[in-house]
Amino acid sequence: PVQKVIQLMDGMLAKGKEEKHGEQVQFAAFKQFCDDTTVEKKRAIEEANEKIDTLKADIEKYTATAAMLTKEIAEHDEDISVWTGDQKAATKVRDIEKADYGTLHQDYSESVDALQRAIAVLRSQAHDRKQAVSLVQVSALKDLALIPESAKRTLDAFLQQDPEGLEVSAPEAHGYEFQSHGVIEMLEKLQDKFIDERTQLEKEEMNGKHAYDMLMQDLTAQIAQATQDREEKSEAKAKALQAKADAEGDLKDTTDTRDADQKYLDDLSATCEQKASDFESRQQLRAEEIEAINKAIEIISSGAVAGNSDKHLPSLAQQGGSSLAMLRSDTQNKMAQSRVVQFLSTKGRELNSRVLSALAERVSSDPFVKVKKMIKDLIARLMEEANEEAEHKGWCD
Repeated sequence: PVQKVIQLMDGMLAKGKEEKHGEQVQFAAFKQFCDDTTVEKKRAIEEANEKIDTLKADIEKYTATAAMLTKEIAEHDEDISVWTGDQKAATKVRDIEKADYGTLHQDYSESVDALQRAIAVLRSQAHDRKQAVSLVQVSALKDLALIPESAKRTLDAFLQQDPEGLEVSAPEAHGYEFQSHGVIEMLEKLQDKFIDERTQLEKEEMNGKHAYDMLMQDLTAQIAQATQDREEKSEAKAKALQAKADAEGDLKDTTDTRDADQKYLDDLSATCEQKASDFESRQQLRAEEIEAINKAIEIISSGAVAGNSDKHLPSLAQQGGSSLAMLRSDTQNKMAQSRVVQFLSTKGRELNSRVLSALAERVSSDPFVKVKKMIKDLIARLMEEANEEAEHKGWCD
C-alpha cells in the first residue's frame, strides 16, 4: 500500500513536471508572438507618425498655395477689368476722334473743291453780262465755315462791284481786272492752306488710328495673357484644394489607423505583461508543488517507514494473520500517511495549490482499508472455527 502511495505521488510528480515544461513551451511561443507583434506595431506607429507629419506639412503647403493663387487670381481679375475699361474708353475716344476727323475732312474737301471752282470761274470769265451769274460760285465761298472772316469781307467787297456798263478801255475796267487777280491770288492761297491742313489732318488721323490700334493690340494681348494666367492659376488652385482634401482624408485614415495600432499595442503590452506575471507565478507554484511532492515522497519513503512496511506486511501475508503484527504495521502506516497528508495539506494552503490539496485528499484515503477488512474477516472466521471446535470437543467430552 505504501508503494501505491509512492506510485501515486510519482505519477503526480511526473505530471507536474510535464505540465510545467508544457507551460514553458507554450509561454515561449506566446512571448515570441508578443515580441514580434510589438516590434511590428511600434514600427507601424512610427511610420504613421512620420506620415502624419508629412501630411500636415503638405496640407499647410496646399493651403498656402491656394491662398496665394486666390490673391493672384483676384489681381488678374482686377487687371482684366481695368484693361477692358481702357479698351472701352479708348474705343469711345477713338470713335469721337474719327467722327470729328470725318466732319473736318469733309469741310476741308468741300472748301478746296469750292475754291477750285471759284478760281476757275474768276480766271475764265470775261467781262460780259454773264459774269453776274457765274460769280455765284465765288459768292458760295462765304457760306463755308473754314473761310476766314477777312477773306469773306474781301469777297463781299469784290462782289459788290458792278462790272456792267464799264468800258473795256476805261480805267475802272482795269481796276476791276486787277482786283479780280487779287481775289484769285487770295483764293489760291486759301486753297493751298486748306490742302496743307487737310493733309496734316489726314496724317494726324493716321497717327491717331495707329496709336489706337497699337493700344488695342497691347491691351488685347495683356487681357489674353492675364486670362490665360488666371485660368492656369484657377486650375492650379483647384488641384491644390483637391490635393489638400485628399491629404486631409489620408491624414484622418492614417491617424485612425495609428490610434487603433496604439490601442492594440497598449492592450497587447498589458496582456503580455499580465500573462508573463501569471506564467512566473505558475512556474513558481509548479516548482514548489514539485518540491513538496518530492518531500512527501521522501517522508513516506524514509528508512523507518519503508523498513517497517517491508518487515511487517510480508510477514503478515506469510503467517496468515498475527493481529499484533497487523496492528503494529497498521499503526506505522497510519503515522506515515498522516505525516504525508499533513505536509501536503500545509503546503497546499501555503502555496494556494489545488494540486497539493487534491493530492493530500487522495493520500488521506486509507490505502490499507481493503487489507484490514480482509484480516478482520480472517480473524472472525478463525474465531468462529475455534469456537465450533471447542463446543464440539466439550460435547464429545
